[in-house]
Amino acid sequence: MPRLIPRRPLWRGLLAAAILIVAFAIAAVVVIVSNKPHNVSHPNLEFTTPTSSGAAPTHLKPTEIDNFQWPVYGYTQSRTRDFDAPPDLQPPLHVGWTYNDGALLEFPPVIYHQVMFLIDDDASAKAINVKTGKVIWQRKLGTLAAASPAVAGKQGEVLMPTLSNHGHSPGSGSFYALSMTTGKIIWRRPVGAGSESSPIVSGRTVYYGDGAGNLYARDVINGHLDWAYHASGAIKGGPALVGGVLYFGDYSGRAYAVRASDGHQIWAVSTDGAHFGFGSGQFYTTPAVAFGRVYMGNTDGFVYSFGAANGKLAWATHTGGYVYASAAVADPKGVGPTVYVGSYDKNFYAFNAQSGAVRWKHAAGGRISGSATVIGNIVYYANLATKTTTGLDDATGKQVFFFKDGAFTPVIADYHAIYLIGYGEIYQMLPAQPKSKPQPKPKPHKAKPKSETKKKTKRTGKPKHGHRARSKPKRRAKPPGRPAHRRASRHPSKDHKQHRSSSHRRSSAHKRSPSTHESSAKHRK
Repeated sequence: MPRLIPRRPLWRGLLAAAILIVAFAIAAVVVIVSNKPHNVSHPNLEFTTPTSSGAAPTHLKPTEIDNFQWPVYGYTQSRTRDFDAPPDLQPPLHVGWTYNDGALLEFPPVIYHQVMFLIDDDASAKAINVKTGKVIWQRKLGTLAAASPAVAGKQGEVLMPTLSNHGHSPGSGSFYALSMTTGKIIWRRPVGAGSESSPIVSGRTVYYGDGAGNLYARDVINGHLDWAYHASGAIKGGPALVGGVLYFGDYSGRAYAVRASDGHQIWAVSTDGAHFGFGSGQFYTTPAVAFGRVYMGNTDGFVYSFGAANGKLAWATHTGGYVYASAAVADPKGVGPTVYVGSYDKNFYAFNAQSGAVRWKHAAGGRISGSATVIGNIVYYANLATKTTTGLDDATGKQVFFFKDGAFTPVIADYHAIYLIGYGEIYQMLPAQPKSKPQPKPKPHKAKPKSETKKKTKRTGKPKHGHRARSKPKRRAKPPGRPAHRRASRHPSKDHKQHRSSSHRRSSAHKRSPSTHESSAKHRK
């Protein structure tokens, strides 16, 4: 009978195999950690230096004010969020009108002339008069939305997507074209995965992405599909459009450049963070394009700068937390091109746009999820944790403004007001009224000496102003002990006091449980 193999060596073999597996796993972790993405800087890579820095805003004519446009998310097609405001449109500011939407305002409105268009978190589209804050029209489009509209002024349309038309989870959304004057639906196209990509319009074409990774180009007038490009992951942010090229990122951690005319891919690159998994390396942001570069934040904690022409990595700087916020890019006087972006590490950053070096850092004290916006020489951001809005000097980072409402992208503007977007309210913020010159106090009346009170009069023989005529009768002797009579002054001094009335502000800030938004945000992210 053959001898059986002892069990003891078999267990030893299994134990040795288990040890080898654990050792291999540890080695793999060490390799990943040792190769963790680090800051990169190639400052000389295709950077277009601006010819002038910090030019002062020009004086604007009334016709230009009446025809004002903030037509897309990010203000311009390059999505830089940099508005060259008039000099007086800066803090201190005071509240004009207040509009309470009754729902979360995750993305800001857009403006066309005297009308503001928005779609709130409950997918209710509205048109609001910017002068009065009164609703012109409103239309319920679905049940969930998270994007800014886009205006097609020549066609008289406002275009906007929804994440869902039924329920509160992304899916089964639509893309709408509405009449700007009435809110009537002109055309509608289904979006199976839903869309939270803020659209952009150029000529007769509107561009937007969806949750299935598709980038669409449709005819503004009839909704006809011109072309579609399929990316590797969901397209959450809106595309930027510069020089006939669309730039965007996706949830697989790739950045793209696609030709706007036909959807042909020019370049596509990956980030290092996406190689390791663990839920990192996702682009939620809308890119900003300036100085020959593309700037995008990523959930791996980095802010990236790619060459616009070829997609080469110019720099990548780590912040220490998720970067959901889209960047603002400006050229402050005396500083140079700068990228502004907030992070989940509770800090707000200003980066050198060419090298990625940190110019200054502001401790926000809470997570920053929304995008910054530069108005004049002030950069505004909202704190998601404290529900507040802060304004910083764009050159130094010094705080110059604070408001007790805000959550995501905090402000847009026109030439006469800043519109602050709170958690569920919009505030018209007006420049401080010029101080009126103090009225001079009247001088107290002084009695003139007797010699000055006597006035020459015509020889009419009649007394004037209590004085005797020149033909004086013979004086009579005064009785002894009678005092001389002195006339009392008819001009007693008066006290003048100035009264200033203080205006009482009322704001019924819309309150909504943060947990509600966080849970819905997790579905969308």
